[in-house]
Amino acid sequence: MTTLVFGHKSPDTDATMSAIIWAWYLTHVKGGDAEPRLLGTPNTEAAFVLKHWGFAQPEIIQDVAPGQQVVIVDTNNPAELPPSINEATIMAIIDHHMLVGGLKSKTPINVVMRPLACTATVMHDIMGADLAKCPREIKGAMLSCILSDTLEFRSPTTTDHDRAVAEALAADLGVSIPELAAAMFAAKSDVSAFSDAALLRMDSKEYNVAGRELRISVLETTSPATVLARKAALMAAMPGVAAEDGAEQVLLFVIDILREEATLLVPNDLVKALAEASFGVIVTGDTVLIPGLMSRKKQIIPALKL
Repeated sequence: MTTLVFGHKSPDTDATMSAIIWAWYLTHVKGGDAEPRLLGTPNTEAAFVLKHWGFAQPEIIQDVAPGQQVVIVDTNNPAELPPSINEATIMAIIDHHMLVGGLKSKTPINVVMRPLACTATVMHDIMGADLAKCPREIKGAMLSCILSDTLEFRSPTTTDHDRAVAEALAADLGVSIPELAAAMFAAKSDVSAFSDAALLRMDSKEYNVAGRELRISVLETTSPATVLARKAALMAAMPGVAAEDGAEQVLLFVIDILREEATLLVPNDLVKALAEASFGVIVTGDTVLIPGLMSRKKQIIPALKL
């Protein structure tokens, strides 16, 4: 049986490319039969990375069949996975996020979760000496994942090891990290073709805070003014997106990659209360600037409270 490898819904660069990396490794190094899949349309940065390194976009799936062999990468949260995930045969999980719970395997499995900035860094370490067998495009995919998840080493999730791996890969490939990162971030910042609802879901995860179901979305960009020019329309779209997705509220953080700060849209008193309780700010309008806020995983989620 072919093993399907996939990451989370609303696939970013790490979820998209890590599925490709690991499916290649299982097939070409381990002698198995594996194929990458996506659980949605990749964001603009991931689409750029696919094209840049010469990969076709993997097939998008909505669910998995009972008994289907799968490897889960870049998440361990059932809310971010196909509805029937616990009916599939989970073979392995490779991740760098906090343990959520709720997944069920039919047999003992390999679970590798490490406190690194990027799933591709974890995969690099698992491969060890087998890394030498990787073609240029697989190493390039790894490098792109690390630059994306670390925001070119600006994110507080960045570890010395992530940086060292990225720099070694770049040297091996003869690639300029600043040039590749700039091209990736430019692609990520071009959101002109997306509807307001699509932007709210583009890089989004579901979390429960004090009994409230929230969709926590981030838009990482080098041009925050372009996104904030759509502020009124984005806030108007939030109730519909929340209702469709079974959430009470959408939180949207517009992260300025270059200035290393975030702007949170504040459409109502609930978000105002969350912002003030969580980040120690005083909200006086429909946005609030939070200096130094870059990471949903390390800074936003741990801080959220009411």
